[in-house]
Amino acid sequence: MKNTVFEYAPAPESRAIVDIAPSYGLFIDGEFADASDGKVFKTVSPSSEEVLSEVAQASTEDVDRAVRAARRAFEAWSALPGSERAKYLFRIARIIQERSRELAVLESLDNGKPIRESRDADLPLVAAHFFYYAGWADKLPYAGFGSNPRPLGVAGQVIPWNFPLLMLAWKIAPALAAGNTVVLKPAETTPLSALFFADICRQAGLPKGVVNIITGDGSTGAALVGHEGIDKVAFTGSTEVGKAIARTVAGTDKKVTLELGGKAANIVFDDAPIDQAVEGIVNGIFFNQGHVCCAGSRLLVQESVADEVLESLKRRMSTLRVGDPLDKNTDIGAINSAEQLARIRELADAGEAEGAERWAPSCELPDSGFWFRPTVFTGVTQAHRIAREEVFGPVLSVLTFRTPAEAVEKANNTPYGLSAGIWTEKGSRILWMADQLRAGIVWANTFNKFDPASPFGGYKESGYGREGGRHGLEAYLASNPKASEK
Repeated sequence: MKNTVFEYAPAPESRAIVDIAPSYGLFIDGEFADASDGKVFKTVSPSSEEVLSEVAQASTEDVDRAVRAARRAFEAWSALPGSERAKYLFRIARIIQERSRELAVLESLDNGKPIRESRDADLPLVAAHFFYYAGWADKLPYAGFGSNPRPLGVAGQVIPWNFPLLMLAWKIAPALAAGNTVVLKPAETTPLSALFFADICRQAGLPKGVVNIITGDGSTGAALVGHEGIDKVAFTGSTEVGKAIARTVAGTDKKVTLELGGKAANIVFDDAPIDQAVEGIVNGIFFNQGHVCCAGSRLLVQESVADEVLESLKRRMSTLRVGDPLDKNTDIGAINSAEQLARIRELADAGEAEGAERWAPSCELPDSGFWFRPTVFTGVTQAHRIAREEVFGPVLSVLTFRTPAEAVEKANNTPYGLSAGIWTEKGSRILWMADQLRAGIVWANTFNKFDPASPFGGYKESGYGREGGRHGLEAYLASNPKASEK
């Protein structure tokens, strides 16, 4: 009987759902305003290279205006009972849910990720984080950080382009619940969802100055981090920039959390359910085009099942659909920028030059935009750049091991320590491995699962501090020793 290949008909989400203005200003003290020097930059859609809008480039003067606005708002906001702050957070969460379809389309346009990821993963988690921290706002004395924990003041927050709205929620929700005010800088390539969130803050009736959004490039972020009026710095991004931030705040009283890069090991043992593990491998590295700090970019598979796993993995990769992010059938969207695409290509070429074997499924890529096929490298050693450096793209390096001890040694042989995955039917092995792995998050028989009640963060060059859960409040609170003594 002849095999029949079924093709998916296009299933595009309507772009008309979201209304993008030709230009956007800075959101300072509850109002949108132009940059002081009038400078702007363009944000483009990675899938088409179409200019979506012009956005204000914040100057040092604009950063100062935003910080001063947040400082003025802090006294009244921090004095509100926790139950009153919770009402604003609940309201924001509900508005996000009401506008989730609009925000999902916006995120896919500006970021390049598939609509079914922004719709089914990002937006539900964004709302969930605001709901979760709204519940904590009136329970801070019982969070375990002293009987009378106090907010720090003004939080300066810098977020990346891979999960723009979700990273915003991770930072703003606990900061507001704890009574802090915020100045947030979104990534230069994905500013739009943060600016739409500014409108949500106004829609929710949030007092002016409690949340301020300033857009710009790295110089804007550096000015924010270095501003003397900032009490807390929260950063998610590259290890290189994280180190620069640590140097900037050294010797100051600023509290800092850094969530940086990763080179996670996804470890498959010979007793693992192969089909389930392959789905976890695909989700671990190809979700969001591999633009995930905790991506399972190193596959460690036990020698006895390596051939079987690779055969199944390649078969599964051949079914992945690369293309229009707004098509609901798309599995892998566009790379976020030309610069990131060049970085991915450089490391993939280095993998071949160093002797690893490269394989990618045959698929037709769009003529415009930034695209990269899902790629797997075999014959990889720990000396290869693709096994050591963070690619931040849909590139998987495969290594093998014989014993659990060897798997642990290879998994930990990295300057990073953000996440890891374990695939086995033995619960005792999962617990032993999790105890041995130097990773902040260890998934068992799954990968890339997140919950607002669970803390997230890493070791070594993956940064320090935790976001999410009760632990995520700690970075935004200062205990009052005198109150504790009473």
